[in-house]
Amino acid sequence: MSTTSPHLHLRLAVADAARRLGEGGLVVGTAGNVSARSGDVVAVTATGAVLAELTAEQVTVVTMGGDVVEGTLAPTSELGLHLGVYRAALPERVSAVVHSHSPAATALSLVLDELPVIHYQQLVLGGALRVAPFHAFGTAELAAAVGAALDGRLAALMAHHGAVALGPNLAAAVEHAVLVEWLSDLYLRAQAAGTPRSLDEAQQLAVIAHATLLGYGSTKPVPA
Repeated sequence: MSTTSPHLHLRLAVADAARRLGEGGLVVGTAGNVSARSGDVVAVTATGAVLAELTAEQVTVVTMGGDVVEGTLAPTSELGLHLGVYRAALPERVSAVVHSHSPAATALSLVLDELPVIHYQQLVLGGALRVAPFHAFGTAELAAAVGAALDGRLAALMAHHGAVALGPNLAAAVEHAVLVEWLSDLYLRAQAAGTPRSLDEAQQLAVIAHATLLGYGSTKPVPA
């Protein structure tokens, strides 16, 4: 790949994120896809590429209309899903999308219509996670269903399929994908012991108020 490519940094970042997902066991083989938006273009993994071994050459850059502007490989079959998410969201809130086939999240997508708030960290994602109904991969119907499930959320499960996580950048989107898998695994472990309890609305609001007061989630200097 030419080092003069105007989108080289973006393609390298998407490839790195895909490899991290592979290392974490959230994607297997060619299943799953990753994208990042920069202005009016989106860099997205190519269809048929092994994500755990992805290179920048296997990342294709497209316009918001889906036209290829850089790269030699056809983009993922889920391109419509990615572009739909970007069109519906503010860029400062969503500039990266991770679609995984992580095992615990996929398992829950077979039995739940919604993953309730079982841990306060789930509030980072917006609350209870909806399960988008099943549609064949790469279809407009699936893209629309996932878009609806993501309304007001930074993640959703996809019935009989996997999960999708969003973020203002690739690092955050990957972190959110990892969190979805952790929450799903936690639910499965709890379910093996009994009926999982969830946090009610008052408890969730209390957590949000306390986290806001403390500036939770951000590093800060030791008080003087």
